[in-house]
Amino acid sequence: MEAPVQLSFPLPRSLDTRVYLHLTVKSKAILLFLTTASMEEAASPTPLGSFVYALPDACSLLYSKYNPSQPLATPLCTVEPTIEFTTRLAKLLARKTQRSTYVANSISLASTGLGGTVEEEMDAFKKVVEVALAQLQPVIASSQTPSDGASGIDAV
Repeated sequence: MEAPVQLSFPLPRSLDTRVYLHLTVKSKAILLFLTTASMEEAASPTPLGSFVYALPDACSLLYSKYNPSQPLATPLCTVEPTIEFTTRLAKLLARKTQRSTYVANSISLASTGLGGTVEEEMDAFKKVVEVALAQLQPVIASSQTPSDGASGIDAV
């Protein structure tokens, strides 16, 4: 899946706002951009938001502390309202795909029913994860199949 995938879906708990997703999968990395726009602001540009890099915790192999359930993440650009959402998403995708992941996120929850409560943020996060993982299914399947019959831990 080398060609970028671009799609949109309705923002949960919002009347006319959509989430726009741009996903590029390369052999060693995943690049995901997310933003929102309502019908009246669809043509206007949105601010960058946060940009986070995450990678699976394979570096700990050197110290015999391999922990694939805890990817490492570092923010490259931080915007307070979006940094937590972006970091959680980058770590989740890195863990599921076992690839380096770059996530840029400028999703605004201001147009949701209550203006972005915890429940509204969780609904938006679940929907983004659902859509992204559906697009990444071939990558996830290939990361779970050892290529040479041995796992990476045994080979070290």
